[in-house]
Amino acid sequence: MPGIIAEHAVVKQVDETVEGQRIDNFLAKLLKDIPKRHIYQLLRSGQVRVNSKRIDASYRLLLHDKVRIPPVFKFMKPAPRQVPYRAEQFDVLYQDDYLLVINKPAGTAVHGGSGVSYGVIEQLRKQHPDWKFLELVHRLDRETSGVLLLARKRQSLLELHRQIREGAVRKHYLTLVRGVWKNPVQNVRLPLHKYLTAEGERRVAVVTDQNNCTGTQQAHTLFTLQKTWKDFSLLGAELKTGRTHQIRVHLAHIGFPIAGDDKYGDFGLNKQLQKENERGFALRRMFLHASVFVCSHPVTGDSLCLEAPLPDELQVFMKDLDLGDGVV
Repeated sequence: MPGIIAEHAVVKQVDETVEGQRIDNFLAKLLKDIPKRHIYQLLRSGQVRVNSKRIDASYRLLLHDKVRIPPVFKFMKPAPRQVPYRAEQFDVLYQDDYLLVINKPAGTAVHGGSGVSYGVIEQLRKQHPDWKFLELVHRLDRETSGVLLLARKRQSLLELHRQIREGAVRKHYLTLVRGVWKNPVQNVRLPLHKYLTAEGERRVAVVTDQNNCTGTQQAHTLFTLQKTWKDFSLLGAELKTGRTHQIRVHLAHIGFPIAGDDKYGDFGLNKQLQKENERGFALRRMFLHASVFVCSHPVTGDSLCLEAPLPDELQVFMKDLDLGDGVV
């Protein structure tokens, strides 16, 4: 169901792609250039109606509902500058009528915004215009590579979200950190808090005093030691909770920043890693890779173990560590 901006009231009939969606979320997606406060204003004033009746923001759409959308042209924001579309072919790990799983490369955002015109979701929708529904099941940071799930049916999206919410999925990562890790297995349980920097950038920090910090989220990561060098360690990380930047912040806080992390890492080390060493090797990305995602198929219930191999540039960097005895 395409987005709209109208000078006159229009009526949209609900199909299977939006069945079960809340009306406020439906309108936010349909009226992409309309501020959310205006969408809620339209709902509160009764200008949006379903089957000729007033509804509130929590109403969930039923199949064949008729949604009246009032004129909203006056709320339009200035049209954004058009940026040429650049197609990117993604490595498909799994695909059927209900699910698409890709190996997301580092440096590619999962969705547009913050200066990014075409993220993974926008590119895939453009590549598959015949697909009626395609939504991200979860997210990966722009500089993180690896397993990314997208739902091709709303029922798939809702079921996978349920599995994630109830802790029925397993998400494993591989990461290289500065320092020599000692424990074979280590649980890190540190609460996190989101905030904005003075420049307006989103950041996350470990909360040391929960009594004086609102919006605190409990966070738990299980780390397993894979290999050590003189100056670095390769870790497996299993997310027990799925908070923003969780692995990155947990590791930085306990003194093992991820190599190449430009937000929470060792900036001096990162600058050194970006330069070619005497053997001609360099690391020009964050060493964090979503390697395995285990879940149940949203329709059949079959167990799925979705794996993405470690990218070549990360494998090459580890081989260089072997050659240099773990010293950059």
